[in-house]
Amino acid sequence: MNLYLAFVLVVLAGSFVLDLVVEWLNLRRLDPQLPEEFIGFYDQEKYARSQNYVRECTRFGLFRNSLATTATLAFILLGGFNLVDQMARSLVRGSMVTGLIFMLALTLISSFFSLPFSIYSTFVIEEKYGFNRTSVKTFILDLLKGFLLMIVIGGPLLALVIWFFGSAGKAAWVIVWSTITVFQLFMTYLAPVVIMPIFNQFTPLAEGELKSMIEAYARAQGFKMKGVFTMDGSKRSSKTNAFFTGFGRYRRIVLFDTLIEKHSTEELLTILAHEMGHYKLKHVAIIMIVSVLETGLLLFLLSFFLQNPGLFAAFRMEHVSIYASLVFFGFLYSPLGIFLSIAMNHISRRQELAADHYAVQTTGKVGAFIAALKRLSVENLSNLTPHPLKVFLEYSHPPVLQRIKSL
Repeated sequence: MNLYLAFVLVVLAGSFVLDLVVEWLNLRRLDPQLPEEFIGFYDQEKYARSQNYVRECTRFGLFRNSLATTATLAFILLGGFNLVDQMARSLVRGSMVTGLIFMLALTLISSFFSLPFSIYSTFVIEEKYGFNRTSVKTFILDLLKGFLLMIVIGGPLLALVIWFFGSAGKAAWVIVWSTITVFQLFMTYLAPVVIMPIFNQFTPLAEGELKSMIEAYARAQGFKMKGVFTMDGSKRSSKTNAFFTGFGRYRRIVLFDTLIEKHSTEELLTILAHEMGHYKLKHVAIIMIVSVLETGLLLFLLSFFLQNPGLFAAFRMEHVSIYASLVFFGFLYSPLGIFLSIAMNHISRRQELAADHYAVQTTGKVGAFIAALKRLSVENLSNLTPHPLKVFLEYSHPPVLQRIKSL
């Protein structure tokens, strides 16, 4: 058997088995006994409902993963990639345009496969547990907007990547790395003012106690920002969130309208103080630097596998190409990607705890922040007792009980 094919099959099967084991352990970890920290926030009926939500989402995710893994294996073994490549080559000649058609076709195939699962998750599971507020119209518009953005923004970037790898020789990976880094920085500034408003409406926070308190706190912390905004998250879900976007004086504080509805002014301030802590403690810069370095590592390794005949034979391809190399290398990179993801999640969890402490130290409102953490967990029906292995592999935030204990 082709060694590359054997490796890919082992990776796909191993990833599936690992996911199965982790989710099984996580379900067994569910405890019907309400943690004493949440007495007064959860009643027993709603707590049982939150565990049913975890069970249903987990089982649905396993079903989806089973079908996706089976479909991927079949697509590889039956020469699906080669059929798509032949179709692309029959339409146009020229590696760049052919590559764009090849990638677009794969994206459409993946999207059509994922669509029924997305519909079921949104309109059945999320609806059942009272989260869904997405209309059919909004759902369809989101799909169309996302597709158009992929064409308008992703298409030119992909064309540049293919062109550089085809014309720049051994230094191509460095040039591509620089190009992607500049693109990421540009998008950091562009997204808050151009892309995000395509999907949601951002409204300046109304004058009042909350805005005054946030602005006074930001001034005290020497935190420059563009303003405080509310986002109509309620048009899609009743779940709550808050975040910062942008850099420098273009930073924006964004509160979901659902968050404002369900939290006190003091709780909202501590939530924003936590997010501000990520900036003041340089967490955002650290994550961006690590992401840039990981991209560089990925592209450096990719340069050794471009147009590799053995790799293309593993995927039943009749022609070698730069554009298909990008896809096939992703299968080889997957184990290292998992390892790096685990490391990144570990860093992220430590950063979240540090931001928690920053919030309570700078506001002096430890009780309000703990109440906010509890309320966020209750509103989103979060799993209060995840298995340590799932936390280690997948969680970017510490479990809420660990965060409360740390405070």
